[in-house]
Amino acid sequence: MAASSCSYAFSYDVFLSFRGSDTRHGFVGNLYKALHDKGIHTFIDDEKLQGGEEITPTLMRAIEESRIAITVLSHNYASSSFCLDELASIIDCVERKGLLVLPVFYNLDPSDVRHQKGSYGEALAKHEERFKAKERLEKWKMALHQVANLSGYHFKQGNGYEYEFIGRIVELVSSKINRALLHVAEYPVGLESQMLEVMKLLDVGTDDGVHVIGIHGIGGIGKTTLAVAIYNLVANHFDGLCFLENVRENSEKHGLQHLQSIVLSELVGEKQMNIASVKHGVSMIQHRLQQKKVLLIVDDVDKHEQLRAVVGKPDWFGPGSRIIVTTRDEQLLASHEVKRTYEVKELNKNDALQLLTWKAFKTEKVDPSYVEVLNHVVTYAAGLPLALEVIGSNLFGKNIQEWKSAINQYERVPNNQILKILKVSFDALEEEEKSVFLDIACCFKGYELEEVEDILHIHHGDCMKYHIKVLVDKSLLKLSRHGTMVTLHDLLENMGKEIVRQESPKDPGKRSRLWFHEDIIQVLEDNTGTSEIEIIHLDCPLLDNEEIIEWNRKAFKKMKNLKTLIIKNGHFFNGPKYLPNSLRVLEWWRYPSHDLPSDFRPKKLATCKLPESCFTSLELVGLLKKFMSMRILNLDKSKCLTQIPDVSGLPNLEKLSFQHCQSLTTIHGSVGFLYKLKTLSAFGCTKLMSFPPIKLTSLEKLNLSRCCSLESFPEILGKMENLRGLQLEYTAIKELPSSIHNLSRLQELQLANCGVVQLPSSIVMMPELTDIIAWKWKGWQWLKQEVGEEKVGSIVSSKEIRGIPPNLKHFLATKCESLTASSTSMFLNQELHEAGETQFYLPGERIPEWFDHQSKGPSISFWFRNKFPDKVLCLVIGPMDDESGMFRPMVIINGNKSFPGSGYFMIHMDHTYIFDLKRIECEDSLYEVPLENEWNHAEVTIVGLEETSIVKECGIHVFKQESSMEDIRFSDPYGKRKLEDDHNSLEIQNLQLVKKHRFVDMDVS
Repeated sequence: MAASSCSYAFSYDVFLSFRGSDTRHGFVGNLYKALHDKGIHTFIDDEKLQGGEEITPTLMRAIEESRIAITVLSHNYASSSFCLDELASIIDCVERKGLLVLPVFYNLDPSDVRHQKGSYGEALAKHEERFKAKERLEKWKMALHQVANLSGYHFKQGNGYEYEFIGRIVELVSSKINRALLHVAEYPVGLESQMLEVMKLLDVGTDDGVHVIGIHGIGGIGKTTLAVAIYNLVANHFDGLCFLENVRENSEKHGLQHLQSIVLSELVGEKQMNIASVKHGVSMIQHRLQQKKVLLIVDDVDKHEQLRAVVGKPDWFGPGSRIIVTTRDEQLLASHEVKRTYEVKELNKNDALQLLTWKAFKTEKVDPSYVEVLNHVVTYAAGLPLALEVIGSNLFGKNIQEWKSAINQYERVPNNQILKILKVSFDALEEEEKSVFLDIACCFKGYELEEVEDILHIHHGDCMKYHIKVLVDKSLLKLSRHGTMVTLHDLLENMGKEIVRQESPKDPGKRSRLWFHEDIIQVLEDNTGTSEIEIIHLDCPLLDNEEIIEWNRKAFKKMKNLKTLIIKNGHFFNGPKYLPNSLRVLEWWRYPSHDLPSDFRPKKLATCKLPESCFTSLELVGLLKKFMSMRILNLDKSKCLTQIPDVSGLPNLEKLSFQHCQSLTTIHGSVGFLYKLKTLSAFGCTKLMSFPPIKLTSLEKLNLSRCCSLESFPEILGKMENLRGLQLEYTAIKELPSSIHNLSRLQELQLANCGVVQLPSSIVMMPELTDIIAWKWKGWQWLKQEVGEEKVGSIVSSKEIRGIPPNLKHFLATKCESLTASSTSMFLNQELHEAGETQFYLPGERIPEWFDHQSKGPSISFWFRNKFPDKVLCLVIGPMDDESGMFRPMVIINGNKSFPGSGYFMIHMDHTYIFDLKRIECEDSLYEVPLENEWNHAEVTIVGLEETSIVKECGIHVFKQESSMEDIRFSDPYGKRKLEDDHNSLEIQNLQLVKKHRFVDMDVS
């Protein structure tokens, strides 16, 4: 279950509203203590605050700065005008602030509140005689009506233990205020007992100092998993949270200042942290955090300077803070004077068996015939979680004989050596799968998947994708959340590197792959390379990057089988005198010469990347003649290039990039006829003024953005049906040619910040065009003349929209001032949006007449039953006071079940944002309705990233063809809300709501 998100703008977790004479010294006093004991920051007024007729600014501020309000509705609550004003303010904050209200009906029938009868009817009658202001009375009645309609708690004296009732309230409140959970593990087993041990060390119930706790153990034992679980458990005890992951890797890649900036950004809340030096970062952490109670987890530390830079001494942090450090090195903790340490234990037999079973069979129940072999594997794996996961994945789908055969193999490897345990899974791979794994483990961890596929395709052919899938399935590789980056566990990376190191433990020149910068420099300086070397990947650490590498320029001569040479960091004073013709991938940043070796004739070179090189255009002409088999050419940031020369000799080219070539003015016409080209990028070529005609039948991506001098789009000489994305942002393009219709399968057109663009009318006929990004587009003119229009040159004088592409889903027209009212009406067409999944940003403030309901402010409501409507269209106007603001929608079901959107969107003043709710990703499903066959209240609230950001107006529309309108209402379907007044109906609600932790009813008998 996803945890509620937490905002640091709140001063209180809970605000208590109650009638002091009824409950202060009894129920409310006990409830306050129970909340306080759980660390839930609760506002309870003192008796002096209720001395006047109206609520004070202090009390009003406390309501607004609370996450939850608990209203204890007792017999005499309504007799107090102060209480009623307080309740009205609370209900007002439900809409304005997203306040969650939990009513408690204490020794009171909820129907008395709902229908204002009994003591509530009598009290309101007296108020009506006393007060002349009808508006105030109506506010009170409405507030009572609304609070009674919320799911809450019902308690009658003598019908159950009060402390149990209070305990359930506290439990629910605690679940609401918890921070968002971090992902622990796919199959988290064996954590409970270890978490209890660490909790004893943390001692989170006391604030008498700062505790630093060390969690240590071998790689793959579950240190990070345990730290994440602890984080989730105790997060709501602290004012600031930071989980600093992968410290070892990130400090090597980005430096210690980067880690310091993350810590400060997470714990202070400032996005841009400019840290001049590590010492400056130390001073900032110490100064900014010494008064703040924080939870800081520093994961995978391997050097003292990392701890000194981000943890330092306990007095850097405020009282009650807790610091958790995970590391493989126990001595590192001792040297930093960490006294409280815990060594992560291996899984016991039952937990190990459970983990192995889930990993190997994807279920906890297995055929009894497998019990023996399962126990055999558990014994051999010795409780190491990573080993169990890898072995389980390796044996997924295998029969018993294959299990026994694998176990026999495992037993030939010493069971106390983690490396060799993992190597069993490696040995089970096919030869090419092994090679792919070693390539990635040694050289390409953390690379984008597309780039890995490009490189390994050259080595292993088309079956490379299959190999990667096999490695992912066997838990030897992992892909990032969105499947764009390739990574693997440190232990598996170390295993792969150790396998290669063992090829020649003492002589790196005889290994198949080189990645460690000291080994590579040694081989290049001593000229000890051999034909065994197939891949060199040099990426010097930051500290060594500026050191000049003195090397033997003939060092590559002996490497006759070198296929991939990648040099990303490293200061070479001279270029090579020899490069092997076996090269298939050459990537050399800041290549230190104006030419490649004269005898370099690589027949199979498929990838050549020379970013930030010093080649001139003339020198490039001679270079390209060597590359007949070239598939990928990258010349990014080549400052000396003034033109892209003739590339007709590269007929196999698939990717061509010359981004940020600041001196580039001319592109040879042959670029437009590379029939295999899939990706073409001239991003950021600021002096490029024209582009030759194109007939690129294979092209999928074209990026000309930031070519700010480019005034015309190239003519399209034939059908280009593979182009999906066209990026033309921040260009000076004045027109799109009529031949744009040749891009018949174009899906995305980006024209932001392009001034006035002349468009052919044929653009509205593109059947697959779904996205148009036109941010700050000053206007458009249409090239084709319509009947009866005055012609000005070749341009039609009208600026009206001629039509809309039939499948347009995403249209961003922020600050498009020239978009006329009639054109805006076209973009607000009902049929267009009822097709579903639209997301439009439009200038102006307008809610279409066909919208079902509209409301002032950031919230709008409707009622539904049976299921949440399949298609709900929302509209937002605003913000009210700011030029722009960041917002996200939040759907609230029945007042307390929240579905926040996963991302924010920007909306400007005097703009309209219309979107299909289905386009907003939520952690939980909107379609799991808590109360079936009952009317459910749905509220869509537009929440600002900043507290001051408030939208002006909202609208909502339910698509009639997708939903039965008998199950949709835009006003309260109960009229005066004749809800479940009888005991049986309350019992039915109780059974449903307790399951969802929404409603507690102690009305037992």
